[in-house]
Amino acid sequence: MESDFIKLKDIKPALTGYINEAETILQSSEYHDEEAVHDVRVLMKKARAILRLTMPQIDREFADREMRALREVGNIMSSWRNTAVVRKTLKELKKRHPDIFIKLKGNVNINILLKKPGENGSETNDEKNKIDTILDLLKKSGYHFRFEPMSNLNQQLLLNELEVTYNRVVNDYLICRNYHKPSKIHELRKSSKDFLYQLWFFRPLNAAAIKSLEKRIDSLARYLGKYNDLTQLLKELDYKYEYTANPPELDELAVIIKEEQDRCLSKVWPLAHKIYCPGQKLLSLLGFKVLVL
Repeated sequence: MESDFIKLKDIKPALTGYINEAETILQSSEYHDEEAVHDVRVLMKKARAILRLTMPQIDREFADREMRALREVGNIMSSWRNTAVVRKTLKELKKRHPDIFIKLKGNVNINILLKKPGENGSETNDEKNKIDTILDLLKKSGYHFRFEPMSNLNQQLLLNELEVTYNRVVNDYLICRNYHKPSKIHELRKSSKDFLYQLWFFRPLNAAAIKSLEKRIDSLARYLGKYNDLTQLLKELDYKYEYTANPPELDELAVIIKEEQDRCLSKVWPLAHKIYCPGQKLLSLLGFKVLVL
């Protein structure tokens, strides 16, 4: 019956909207605006996640080219974002543990990380060139997507690709639970984000269940993100434990960071088990036993 037909959200308007919004943000903000950099990178992650849904149904050469362009935008901006996040994470720790930082006031790495970037408001030629490169990539991608036919995508195939993403997250989750490494946890965060961004287009299937699922995945991803921020901080501090090699206060700071990571993961695993439990079917997770699009 016609009344039983469920139409998913249109992908092309959202995809081009993400690209146009990113272009608008960069044109109206300075490169060092941390919020703008974060927002643009999120928009690129959303665009890539959606593009993956459509890949079996659009020209592969086109899809690969645009995926590379969208990824390049994120890569160019990654160092700006990482520097800001590491500084923010370190400042938060300093606020909660001032005594340790008093002892570490002579640590060169910490002092460099806590130092604010230049405030003269000027851009170097290299930075300006990078912004120009990003804007050029976004402009070209927006133009390319405008003429790519994406209005008659098969909804069942889109659901199949969502299941591919879900299965990838389940695999990443199981790897993390069996082989606890920061690099693996980072992969779990990335695949969870992909799944989260793709889910939005399937809300018409079961709005209440999918919104609830999105909320739980978003919470999980935030804890994983915090864990990753702390991992990046340890890397920037160039910290490696070796018996008597480090000042005791630096080892203590590293232990505090590790304890913060433990707290993050203690929030992650119960959530992840309910969402990515081995053997669980995607349709069941979405609140369906049988679904016909």
